[in-house]
Amino acid sequence: MSDSADVIVVGAGIVGASTAYWLAQFGVSNLIVLERAVPASGATGKSGALVRLHYPNPHETRLALESLRFFQEWEARVGTPSPFVRAGFLQVVAPEDEEKLRANVAMQRALGAPVELLGPEAVAELEPWRDVTGLTVAAYEPESGYADPVAATFALLHRARQAGAEIRIGERVLAIDVDRERVVGVRTERGRIAAGTVVLAVGPWANQLLTPLGLEYGLVPRRVQVAIFRWPSDLAPRHCCGIDTSLGLWYRPEGETSTLVGLEAGVVPADPDQYAETADASFVPAARAAIARRYPGLAHGIARGGWAGVVMQSPDGRPLIGPVPGYTGLFAMLGDSGTSFKTAPAVGRALAEWVVHGAPAQDLSAFRLTRFAEGQSWVDPTDYARAHRTVSR
Repeated sequence: MSDSADVIVVGAGIVGASTAYWLAQFGVSNLIVLERAVPASGATGKSGALVRLHYPNPHETRLALESLRFFQEWEARVGTPSPFVRAGFLQVVAPEDEEKLRANVAMQRALGAPVELLGPEAVAELEPWRDVTGLTVAAYEPESGYADPVAATFALLHRARQAGAEIRIGERVLAIDVDRERVVGVRTERGRIAAGTVVLAVGPWANQLLTPLGLEYGLVPRRVQVAIFRWPSDLAPRHCCGIDTSLGLWYRPEGETSTLVGLEAGVVPADPDQYAETADASFVPAARAAIARRYPGLAHGIARGGWAGVVMQSPDGRPLIGPVPGYTGLFAMLGDSGTSFKTAPAVGRALAEWVVHGAPAQDLSAFRLTRFAEGQSWVDPTDYARAHRTVSR
């Protein structure tokens, strides 16, 4: 094993794997990926892994659209069977948010996103088993869906390894080494590794590495939960993935017989090194009741299990992506609030472009790490009203 590299990527979740993939594509061969446990063992492996386009701003929409195209071209780009399942996606909001939904769809369509507005009759035709009571309009993405997050992560790392990257598992990074204001490597449980460039993609462990450098971004690790319900029938109806902000609900198919359900409820601060990995007993009936509001057939859904994971939430719920101010050679993806699986192909490419070319092809200034210090917290005027921002989809 090498004790030096041109670039070190810390974290082998989906963002770290995507960054390693793109660095390898851009010709960086002296590359080490360091993972404290095993790939996808953090938030990635617990993710619902929705692949959808609906955001209330053009910045994340562009990242999601670029990433959707990557998922659609997976076999040609990565060389493995695609982990992506095209199931369609429905965004539903409360009636008072209908105009915001219409504005967001217009913005998305102007960017080239395949999305359309459906009235309740069209939604009922698309999903006859759905209760459309109170629905005024929905945004429908026929090309969206979900993916296997673990398979996607392993495939990207495999491709990076084929190009010369070294993937080290079970090697926890203890600190970022700096000389004055320049990165010079990392210290791990096994020793020091020299490198002039380090990319952090460590999810809820970010503060452990940033705080000793005097960096504080208000990031909070939060525990989120999902539950899986088997339909009380031979097969589940072929329903779409979806987000319903009026209920604080998100969901997707799970195989051919079940549905995976997440809620905004129960999102609490947590220690990523010590937390309950199974869903709370109280979460299961709450999740069943919420999904049954939209799919009444799941009122008697058979609980097949559930889990919890820890994501890192930023103060405004939007990611911080790019160079870390004050330290030459340090780059990061921070505070994704649990929404980065679907944008990981584009985010990984942007981070690799920063490292190799000095700047990404796409303008990502909205994600800059300095925005809180500048007093410029991210606010989307067309975001939907809800008591708590979803951090788990």
